[in-house]
Amino acid sequence: MAGARTRARVVIVMNPRSGGGKAARYGLVQRAEGMGAQVWTTSAEEDAASLARNAVVEGAQVLGVAGGDGTVSAVAAVAADTGRSLVVVPAGTRNHFARDLGLDLRDPGRALDALLDGEPAQVDLGVLGSRVFVNNVSLGVYADALLEPGYREDKPRAFAAVAPDYVKGKQWVEARVDTPWGTVEFPQVVLISNNPYHLATPRWLGRRFSLSTGQLGVIVLKRRAQAPPDLLRHLRGELRQHKRGTGSAGDGAVIWSAPGITLHGEVRHLDAGVDGEAVRLPLPIVCGIRPGALRVLLPKDRPGMPPEHAIAPLRGSP
Repeated sequence: MAGARTRARVVIVMNPRSGGGKAARYGLVQRAEGMGAQVWTTSAEEDAASLARNAVVEGAQVLGVAGGDGTVSAVAAVAADTGRSLVVVPAGTRNHFARDLGLDLRDPGRALDALLDGEPAQVDLGVLGSRVFVNNVSLGVYADALLEPGYREDKPRAFAAVAPDYVKGKQWVEARVDTPWGTVEFPQVVLISNNPYHLATPRWLGRRFSLSTGQLGVIVLKRRAQAPPDLLRHLRGELRQHKRGTGSAGDGAVIWSAPGITLHGEVRHLDAGVDGEAVRLPLPIVCGIRPGALRVLLPKDRPGMPPEHAIAPLRGSP
């Protein structure tokens, strides 16, 4: 497709700092402009959401976003609210949303092929009050690690700094969560995702095979009287024991799907991670979902899609 150009007016909002400068390493500006798109980069003065809104005002017919999941969610919210299609370029560190769309994470520029012959798809968006999330809202040890100075530069050190109090049972989420099996008080971890995660097979653990179920996925790790020696390993073990379906409750974790979830508590605020960004949320925390709210344009070749045999066990699940 070398030399091909899009006919629509496209503005791609690009975060040059995401992924340790991945946009520059993969020449994304040049590749996008070569296809006829405009590239607007974020800065200290202009964030991703304001750039996307300005692009719409100036006549952009398609919005693109190249950056991490926090940048993606900001532009996705504008695209959904203004009826624009979104092209996602995986230029962040983890790229969970792009991964679950099946995009090629090894070569981010391949996502730009969607500008030429993109296949449209409607996907859901999670909502937290007026805020959109494309991946998840997390409370507990991960949210605390996000608040540690230097988290982006040294994530293992940040987790090592906050994990001991959780491991010793001295730290927890100051909230109550109503589940189909009763209320869980002061859990150690709460993870609310835009569509449920696949939990049935270790290889695909944590993937979302669908982003259009119209359901949130909820995982609550209970606070134990005697904390496990390795909290994160304990969480992984609990997840492997549960199959995705109508939901399940065990001694260690409660997992289910729902169109909405609310956390209550006596404290005024809780620290949380929303698509990898640290935020402070007032209680109650109310999460919901907007089914099919976002139209994405996807390249025809998506090597990140799991093989049919991996998703076959999910067919027939509620």
